[in-house]
Amino acid sequence: MSAAYCRIAPSHLVHGLYHDGEYGFPTSEESVLFERLVLEINQAGLSWLTILKKRAA
Repeated sequence: MSAAYCRIAPSHLVHGLYHDGEYGFPTSEESVLFERLVLEINQAGLSWLTILKKRAA
């Protein structure tokens, strides 16, 4: 059985920052909503770690 995302995220630099500061937090700011949409679209078939690392580039 794999561990839940919330138990793993805090110990990981990239996942932890995303999880603690953005994931699950509501927003109505259009630029943030668009960024989240693009991240979700690009994530299809890839790991979140890959997407979050590319995001900073």
